[in-house]
Amino acid sequence: MSCADSQADRRCLLKRSKMDDTDGGVEQTAPIWAVFGDLMSGLLGAFVLLLVGLLIVQLELATHLEDEVKKRQAEEQRRITLEKALAVPLASGRITLNNGRIGISGRVLFSLNSDQLEPDGRQLLNSLVQPLRSYLTSRDEMLMVSGFTDDRSIRPGNGHFADNWELSAQRALTVTRTLIGEGMPASMVFAAAFGAEQPLAPNSDEKGRAENRRVEMAPVPKAARSQALPHG
Repeated sequence: MSCADSQADRRCLLKRSKMDDTDGGVEQTAPIWAVFGDLMSGLLGAFVLLLVGLLIVQLELATHLEDEVKKRQAEEQRRITLEKALAVPLASGRITLNNGRIGISGRVLFSLNSDQLEPDGRQLLNSLVQPLRSYLTSRDEMLMVSGFTDDRSIRPGNGHFADNWELSAQRALTVTRTLIGEGMPASMVFAAAFGAEQPLAPNSDEKGRAENRRVEMAPVPKAARSQALPHG
């Protein structure tokens, strides 16, 4: 009886021992799966954030590209419209048109180191007033008249100009006043001077210097007038 009881006790103890071992294993395994689940959730969240970020960047790039395409199309249309407006003087070769800037050689408008307009120059400016006025009115823009010179210093006693800045300023003012006198509204035009800055060609020979002695006219947004710093 005692033996039987002892065997029963052993079986009971063994059974309890196995149950304790099983419970302990469950308790030890559960935290591992919990940590793994948290890790996977974190990785999934990071992937989602990365994907959203990539989509935002792609959307911004697409928007920027679309805006750039529209800008280029508008510039091309602007160039075509201006070419049509100035078709006659462009065909005669008396003016050039480059990136929206109307160029007139200095020798067409003025003699060397002078701000007195030549007769042919006055006639040319008169022919430009009507097409430019119509173009500016249709686009609500202004005309910036810019004077440029070569890099040769003004010789003492040669005229009444202190330097190339003053010469370029006076030439720009002469062209501006002539345009106004020929019918361009004063509110649609202003003058600026650049002296020997921004040359078109090297000033190493007479050909290059002749190219740099010029007057340019460029349609600009009306806000550009407050940003320009005209001299003279």
